[in-house]
Amino acid sequence: MTQSDPKQPYQPIIPADRIVAEVSWKAVITGAIAAVVFGVANAYLGLKYGMTVAASIPAAVIAMAVLPIFFKKVTVLENNIVQTIASSGESLAAGIVFTVPAFFIWAADKELAAAGLNFVPSKLHIFWFAILGGSLGILLMIPLRKYLVEKEHGKLAFPEGTACAEVIIAGDAGGEKARLVFTGIGLGAIYKILSYTFKVWPESVNHSFQKFMRGGIVGIDATPALLGVGFIIGPRVAAYMLGGAVLGYLAIGPLLSFIGQQAPGIVIAPGTIPLSDMLANYIRGSYIKYIGVGAVALGGFISLIKAAPVIVHSFSHGFGQLFGAARKVKVPRTDKDIPMKWVVFGTLGVILGTWLMPGASLPLIGVACAVLFGFFFVVVAARIVGIVGSSTSPVSGMTIATLLVTCLILLYFGISGPTGMITAMTVGTIVCIAVCMSGDIAQDLKTGYLLGATPWKQQLVEFIGLALPAVAMGAFVFYLSDVFGFTQIAGSERQPLLAPQAHVMSTVVQGIMNSNLPWAPIFVGAMFAASVEILGISALPFAIGLYLPFSLSAPIMMGGLLSWGINRFAKSTKEAKDSTDRGILFASGLVAGDALIGVVVALLMMWGSYATFFDAHEGMNVSLTQEWGPWLSLTMFALLCWYLYSKSRRKSRD
Repeated sequence: MTQSDPKQPYQPIIPADRIVAEVSWKAVITGAIAAVVFGVANAYLGLKYGMTVAASIPAAVIAMAVLPIFFKKVTVLENNIVQTIASSGESLAAGIVFTVPAFFIWAADKELAAAGLNFVPSKLHIFWFAILGGSLGILLMIPLRKYLVEKEHGKLAFPEGTACAEVIIAGDAGGEKARLVFTGIGLGAIYKILSYTFKVWPESVNHSFQKFMRGGIVGIDATPALLGVGFIIGPRVAAYMLGGAVLGYLAIGPLLSFIGQQAPGIVIAPGTIPLSDMLANYIRGSYIKYIGVGAVALGGFISLIKAAPVIVHSFSHGFGQLFGAARKVKVPRTDKDIPMKWVVFGTLGVILGTWLMPGASLPLIGVACAVLFGFFFVVVAARIVGIVGSSTSPVSGMTIATLLVTCLILLYFGISGPTGMITAMTVGTIVCIAVCMSGDIAQDLKTGYLLGATPWKQQLVEFIGLALPAVAMGAFVFYLSDVFGFTQIAGSERQPLLAPQAHVMSTVVQGIMNSNLPWAPIFVGAMFAASVEILGISALPFAIGLYLPFSLSAPIMMGGLLSWGINRFAKSTKEAKDSTDRGILFASGLVAGDALIGVVVALLMMWGSYATFFDAHEGMNVSLTQEWGPWLSLTMFALLCWYLYSKSRRKSRD
């Protein structure tokens, strides 16, 4: 199974007229347990390092390993339900830890607390944030499934969704496909263990230019997952991403540094030190990041406009069913979504629940912002994960864009001060969770589409995967707050969790409410996206590359180049297709092995001894191989690229 010709109808592994076990109690229970475990692990990882790991593929691998021990027969669709439920926990954790700690950060600030900003969401509040935001993301994604997953098949790669389907199918079928996938899983896991778990060599290698092109930076996160994602999405999208990264880190960065050298000592907001003293990473955090936010926002808006006709058609068809205008046509099992009437009722329920949420006191304009930006960025996020996958989706960028516009709207309506800040962050939290969940369900529905799952069943169990981690997440956030905290307390030796995204978002909201946010770089980023779109190039992947660090785009480009090379040097069309098919299988295994170890490491992070070891060896040059680490990292990554290429070109033994 590979990305087929978009002009030909795709035939799933389980045909529509074939009925097999799908939503069973064994699949639901296994998925629910995994959802809570993955959610808790990713909550800690996100708060400490600002990142989470995709859980769909590890969940599928665990299901294939665990369920056969207790049950004789497990179908591919039951495995799909396990990963559908389990991945919800990771996505929910990301949405919560990127935003909710901002309330704790404000409450710990004595000046803000004295000004009345002392609202800390209770465990019940966090539960409601999760349920309302998660439900909004799931419900708004349902009418988009037919367009993004089905109509755009062959155009949108959905790398994690595709990889997950490949893993499930290979495990069920055995033979050469299974060997390729599980060889990839094993190699990806071993590579990840050596580089990430035991720090034999650093994962990330970066070089900042100090003389020529001062302010510029190049680098590579040499991971199996990003290499595999690049191979799956192909060279074109990878090149768009790298183009954005080149503009940001080899053009804008050096230009800003040059300007700073001409006027030493000048501090330009939002920077807090002279521009002439800034290194490349400071320039990114102070300026390029905001340029990327503007580019992502406009790129997402353009994508929404392009998709508008099909979105309108999907909703009109759904409302036709709701009011009885649609014809009674027999719909295949693999094309049945949750009926539009339940989507509408559910969305209205979310709107009402957001307005009446206990203790939040969200005004109607805040509710309107949550629903409006929720819908907008649900569409954008679902398309982004179709382009580059969940791991590189700029969730924080979309949330920051939400906060920017929400704060302006609130100020226009006279809502400012502590009330405005709490309202804006509440809206941002709900939208962030909705965005995370929509990206997750989009990948899950793609996996189900490739396998032949029943969409309405997947959509229904997403709510199960949302509810159980939502119960645990509030208690866990408070536990981490009590043990570590999210800010440094004067005189205390306690090392707080960084919660980097939450710190940025709290700063953005404060900046707007205090009228000192830099709008110029945001507008510049939007104009960059507009210029690229005028040239006939899709602005969204370009904007993603501009927002994300250069080191993330580089390995994706390497995977794309390998995919291009296989097609370029093949002797025939059939050889190119066969090689690409084998490459996607092996690349899927690399993504799976990397993600699986990432989840295990996230769990180990909460164990004191390992956390101490990990912190002691964090950074580019701080590895067991010391100053040789970066060179060893590049060498091992080059060998990994060569092995992926050779595995793809090797003829099948079956």
